[in-house]
Amino acid sequence: MFDGFGLDYFENSSAPTLRRWQKDGLYKRVKGVMPSVTNANNASICCGTFPQVHGITGNSYLDTLTGHEEYMEAANLLQAPTLFEHAATRGVDSALLSSKKKTISLLSKGTSLALTAEEPPEEWVNRLGPAPPIYSREINYWLMRAAIHVLRNRPEIGCVYIHTTDYPMHTWGPAAKESQEHVGMIDDLLGQACTAAPDAAFLLTADHGMNHKRKCYDLDKTLAGMALPIRISISAERDRYLQHHQGFGGAAWVYLNNAADSDKVIRALSLLPGVESVLTREAAASRYSLYSSRIGDICVFGDRDTVFGELDQASIDLPDTYRSHGSTSEIDIPLFAYNAKRLPPANYFEHNLDLTRWLYRA
Repeated sequence: MFDGFGLDYFENSSAPTLRRWQKDGLYKRVKGVMPSVTNANNASICCGTFPQVHGITGNSYLDTLTGHEEYMEAANLLQAPTLFEHAATRGVDSALLSSKKKTISLLSKGTSLALTAEEPPEEWVNRLGPAPPIYSREINYWLMRAAIHVLRNRPEIGCVYIHTTDYPMHTWGPAAKESQEHVGMIDDLLGQACTAAPDAAFLLTADHGMNHKRKCYDLDKTLAGMALPIRISISAERDRYLQHHQGFGGAAWVYLNNAADSDKVIRALSLLPGVESVLTREAAASRYSLYSSRIGDICVFGDRDTVFGELDQASIDLPDTYRSHGSTSEIDIPLFAYNAKRLPPANYFEHNLDLTRWLYRA
């Protein structure tokens, strides 16, 4: 799962390994799930289901029992079996390797090996050297080398799931030399992985793309300024990696003080420049196959230029270097399947989650 690997990153790179996979395997442009943030999509890919089934609707949510905003990264929030649990029923051991530790805490049920480059065990540091910082592109290279080590030295593990970090995509556009170096190095390491395990099937997709954003709204302060106070608004993008995106994302959940305010709040939000759509909880759950009890009373989605998050004022203009995701503008992504036997037909693959939906199933 190549985090943040939008179509433009592929199209702007030579990537000889991926070009070979495109030519000799299956390649399609597919859709991610909404909101286009990591946890919702990572869980969808790992479980082969939509958020409506697995229950992960973003990087953060409101625990309505406690009234606290929480990170959505605990395994007990996941309501569908993981790929690794399906594999275990077939007697297959699995490994989950991620640059981000939140992926391990959320998705590692059923694994024989769970490793994060963000906090690597001493034995892996001794084996590969210290892992680079989480806010770097080099941490992804360390992770891929760990995966290659597993492929070469752990033959009992039949399923390896690799999840990188999208820090490089948040930091550099697809044409930047740093992006070219990053994608090129990952591509080279994928080639090394093919050499290490020539009999393996290689499946690759992304969680979302990435775009420059121009405007951010704090919806609590914006609505308060319209004399429409709410209980809270939450950016679905907010996670622990604030240097990536400052917690700003293209989807937000709005919780009301009073259900009777719904129509007024929807009208007010719909008039904000940069707001693409405003939906009730029921409408959003239906349109995007979301788990309704973990989204807001009202769901707000920005256009290509607009994000939502916590600010010191109602809104700000963002710098030219700011890049993020979360909206429908970031759901178009690539999907590859190379050297995969008994692969479903090409028309089976419409979303990133379809990459694993057929694996280890009856």
